[in-house]
Amino acid sequence: MDSQREHHAGAGAFGAAELSVVVPTYNEAENVPLLVEKLNTVLAGIDWEVIFVDDDSRDGTATVARGLAASSGGRVRVVQRIGRRGLSSACVEGALASSAPYIAVMDGDLQHDERILPNMLKALQDGAEIAVGSRFVPGGDVGEFAANRIKISRAGAQLAKLVVKQELSDPMSGFFMLRRDVFERVVRNLSATGFKILLDIFASAPQPLKAVELPYTFGSRIKGESKLDTMVAWEYAMLLLDKMVGSYVPVRFLMYLGVGTFGLGVHFLVLWFTYKAQHLSFALAQTIATVIAMMFNYWLNNIVTYRDQRLKGIRFVYGFFSFAIICSIGALSNIGVASALFMEDSQAWWVAGILGGLLGSVWNYAMTSVFTWRVKPAAPKVAAAE
Repeated sequence: MDSQREHHAGAGAFGAAELSVVVPTYNEAENVPLLVEKLNTVLAGIDWEVIFVDDDSRDGTATVARGLAASSGGRVRVVQRIGRRGLSSACVEGALASSAPYIAVMDGDLQHDERILPNMLKALQDGAEIAVGSRFVPGGDVGEFAANRIKISRAGAQLAKLVVKQELSDPMSGFFMLRRDVFERVVRNLSATGFKILLDIFASAPQPLKAVELPYTFGSRIKGESKLDTMVAWEYAMLLLDKMVGSYVPVRFLMYLGVGTFGLGVHFLVLWFTYKAQHLSFALAQTIATVIAMMFNYWLNNIVTYRDQRLKGIRFVYGFFSFAIICSIGALSNIGVASALFMEDSQAWWVAGILGGLLGSVWNYAMTSVFTWRVKPAAPKVAAAE
């Protein structure tokens, strides 16, 4: 083992890397130089490279990383992605851009303790298939994690048992290292939903993986801002759902149906208010309910179903016009079918309203996914980190 390390250490800056450290970034310009400095220190004697996969950060993260790459002798590499976002897909693209036999994944916010990377590598060289940095094994610590986030992590770990049968103390971890052959074995089965790529890897493996958990203390963010938002819980739920039923039903379609359920509720409430409370004609009430539900569905789908392709600024406005034009065809069918099914003085007026709304929803999904958000076929599907 020592002779192998000496060989890699003497391979030169342009030698083939033994270890690739994949770091997904978004607005981490201040942290990138600090992380490279830390990796230089802790990985001395190992032929390594770091691949920053940046989702077109507005703070110049990719530019800063390129500046480091120019003087690193090939040790720092940059993948800049335009028009797509997500920690998961960033991790997968970074790993695919590497040829190293060992691949580590860690965040760019300096909260993962890089000092355990050599121990992770040794564990893999000694026979493990994946080494996980854990906050919850003896010797590990959550650091200054807020109490509510600890509870959320614990709850997420319990829910992870729905799709992962292996006993893991920290399946929510975003800090791990695995062998390339393991990555290549699971990559085509990974999900396109959520942040928890480690959970996805374990759930996608055809056989239980030989795993080692190494303790570390979760650090405090020094620079930049946390990227976690209220969508993380939703995306985590979608990841679990995808691993349970995704081979039968596309998870994006399930997300769309979830939004459609809320939209149907909005449609129903507006229809009740305009028809029963305001005593408008049913056709007029149904028209008003359809338009309002259309606007609601566009807004919510944009921030939930198509979060990775979210339309902003002027594109949001253009997107709504596209959505509205497409949906107007479904709306005409919606109103026509509902009006045809409706009978004056019938107590089942709501049945006509719901059936009309459902018809519009099916049309909306089929056409707007092609023309409004222009969903591209997912390359390897994914998920990622905490």
